[in-house]
This record gives sequence, structure tokens and C-alpha cells, in this order.
Amino acid sequence: MSQVVLLKKANEISEMKAYYSGRLNDKLPPGSVFAAKVPGCSITAYKSGKVLFQGSGSETEAKKWGDTARSAQPSKKTSPAAANLPENISSLSVIGSDEVGTGDYFGPITVVAAYVKKDQIPLLKELGVKDSKNLGDEKIIEIAKQIKDIVPYSLLTLHNEKYNKLQQSGMSQGKIKALLHNQAIGHVLGKIAPEKPEAILIDQFAKEEVYFNYLKNQQTIQRERVFFSTKAEGIHLAVAAASILARYAFVRHFENLSTKAGFRLTKGAGPKVDEAAARLIRDKGREALPSFVKLHFANTEKAMKLYSRKYN
Repeated sequence: MSQVVLLKKANEISEMKAYYSGRLNDKLPPGSVFAAKVPGCSITAYKSGKVLFQGSGSETEAKKWGDTARSAQPSKKTSPAAANLPENISSLSVIGSDEVGTGDYFGPITVVAAYVKKDQIPLLKELGVKDSKNLGDEKIIEIAKQIKDIVPYSLLTLHNEKYNKLQQSGMSQGKIKALLHNQAIGHVLGKIAPEKPEAILIDQFAKEEVYFNYLKNQQTIQRERVFFSTKAEGIHLAVAAASILARYAFVRHFENLSTKAGFRLTKGAGPKVDEAAARLIRDKGREALPSFVKLHFANTEKAMKLYSRKYN
């Protein structure tokens, strides 16, 4: 879909709203001032000052309000890290998949697959969707609450009790993640059927052949139009949206886990995490660890030594 974005001042947006007064839409996208529809073009003005023109007549309509030569256009270039991807993947309708919590000692693993249609990309950009690693928890929660009702998605949460059992049975974390991604993508495909995405992009944690080898005994394996890339959040907003929704779920579970512990737990796997785990052992006993932590992390041994030194 052709689109043009102009940057306008508040008084100019008021003028535009008056101009389109007979064409205004009752339903407004989040963060917008007005939305209107004319033949061949939809117009949406946002509080940030951006005015989005979409449709075959977007260029003509936008020219009524200023120079479109330097306006924001969707990029047709792909990331150098993604040479194997479709050239225009950033502007396609895509299911993106990402996970959070795999490097955290405390807390579950959360995996999300999310479907972003090409005509939703400008709205998600306006809402601030980007890689969750570049956003604080408060911003994650704010954005996630806005997009969870906009994009179809599937959230899978693997709590530590089950994670530890799978890991102790000999299953690697890589295989666990592959199973979760495959399942989440399958759920989203079911939600949007009979519609199909133009691509499926997984934030890469294993080589393609390794990923599919992990899935070889699964009854259903999602293979059609599946692509892999590192730093996929910067390639398509579907992965960024999945990252945000996964982080939002992780943060909520982490808060619940802190309540259960009786004190604020620490994210990550550093020295402060060891101290929190030692305190948890003191307060709840060694037997409580499996429901709070990923036992095979080196933090377990460090926490036990710290507990013996500090509390015994």
C-alpha cells in the first residue's frame, strides 16, 4: 500500500481536521487526533504531529498539505544481517516470533508470536513499538496494553517447575525454545486462517537446520515461508511487537514471583541474583528453588555457597 507521512504543527492539524470535517471517521486509532477517508486515500493525524496518508491516492492527497519529497517512506532495503530474507520483508504482512527470560535465573520463559499486517505498521510505529531491550518496563507495559488488542498473537509461558523437569530429562534450552516458537506460530496461523502471512520471521537463536532438527519428531512443523535472522526486531515490527508482548508477560510473572518470595527478586543472572537466591534459600528453604529458578544455571551453586557463608 502506498503511503506518505507529513509532519505538521498542531494548528495545521486543526486546519486539516476542519477541511475533512465531512469525511471524519468515528473510530479513532490510539494516539490520533482525527481519521478521515476520501476516495483513494485514508488520512490519520497523530498527537505527535505526524499525518499518515495511505492508499493509491496518498501522494496526490498529501501534496495538498506540503512537500512530500522528504516525507517518510517505507524502506525497501533489508538489513545486511538478513541477506537471505525477502528483499521487502519489512513492508510485508508478517508473523514475528521472539522469546524473553531465557537468560534470567528467576522467572519463566515467555514466547510470543504476533501477526502484523502491512497496513498496521505505521500505527505500531506511532505507538512506539521497537525492540523491547531498548525500552524500560513501564514503557513496555504501556505499549503492550495498547497493541494486545490490535494484533493477533499467541503467548506461551514455561514456568520453572516444568522447565527444570524438561531440562533434567536431557532437553536443551535450544530445543525447548524451538518447540515453543513452533507452537506459538501454529496458534497464530490458526487464529488468522484462512488468511496467511507473507512471511514468518523468527528471532534467530539457532541455525535453521538445527532449529528444524529440534522439531523433527513433532506432528506439526511450521515450515512454509519461515525465515530466521538475528536482531529481527529491527527488521520487522512483528518481531518487535512479539518481543514487547513477551516482555510484558515476563514482567507480570516476575512481579508475582517476587510477591511469592516476599521480597523483590532481581532480573538477569549476575551477583545480585546470587544474593537474592541465597536469601530465598534462607527464607523458603532449598526445596523452594525449583519453582523460582532455572536450576542448571551456575547461580544455583553460587547461591548455595553464599547461603552457607552468610547465613550459617
